[in-house]
Amino acid sequence: MRSIPFHGQTGKFTFRMLATVLGGESICILLGALVARGVSAADGGGGRSTAYLLVGFGLGALCVVAAGMMRRPWGLTLGWVVQALTLVSAVIVPMMLVVGLFFLALWVTCLVKGAQIDAEMARREAAAGVGEGPSGAEGAADRVDG
Repeated sequence: MRSIPFHGQTGKFTFRMLATVLGGESICILLGALVARGVSAADGGGGRSTAYLLVGFGLGALCVVAAGMMRRPWGLTLGWVVQALTLVSAVIVPMMLVVGLFFLALWVTCLVKGAQIDAEMARREAAAGVGEGPSGAEGAADRVDG
């Protein structure tokens, strides 16, 4: 097994899976921000409740930005930062630890399995001779015979 990458390009299938994980994570983080605000307001937190809400919304927005940047080499690093910040958010809302661990497990699984799937797809495309048509851009799936 290869090591888990923290920076660099991923395959097409992998970055799509990672972006999907970050999209789902953003929803959970936004809901966690609402919980943090509500708990803090109920305890008489005053200004802290608004700060929790804004920081949580910022982290949710960072998830969406990271999902959009998965094609870039630094997008993978930004995704790891989001994973770490999600785990750190458990300081405010302890149940975010469960959410963070769940999405971290999904993240690592998508990195490992996505790389395997990308490698298999590349192997199959090479075996099928995709891109070797008359114009150089045609693939076996693009041709219509008959």
